[in-house]
Amino acid sequence: MAQQPIEMILLHLWASYIAIPMWVVDVDGNLVYYNEPAEQLLGRRFDEAGEINANELAEIFVTTDLDGEPLAAKEIPLVIALSERLPAHRQLRFRGFDGLWHDIEVAALPIEGQGGRLLGALAAFWEMER
Repeated sequence: MAQQPIEMILLHLWASYIAIPMWVVDVDGNLVYYNEPAEQLLGRRFDEAGEINANELAEIFVTTDLDGEPLAAKEIPLVIALSERLPAHRQLRFRGFDGLWHDIEVAALPIEGQGGRLLGALAAFWEMER
């Protein structure tokens, strides 16, 4: 994948110091980073998984509502943040690399650089108590 803008590189660095699970996608929706707390929920270290093409994300991370009904891409907070340039929040369920299902809350934000240039999106998520 292409070299990231400096703002995205700095966001990656910042997220690496945050204790909340986070992941970062570029303007094309490619997963370019997730932090160590996210590794525990996703079931694989980022160093092992690496960057993931946007087309592969839906296949790898099956996402449903809390009742197990599949979600359309347009209902996923990260997609909303990237496509509509709006913050979004939702409770959902996903299956990680390890095949385990997790119920999470996710908040996603579009990332804009100087001059309003869309750079990507950031999602912070945490596992729900059930």
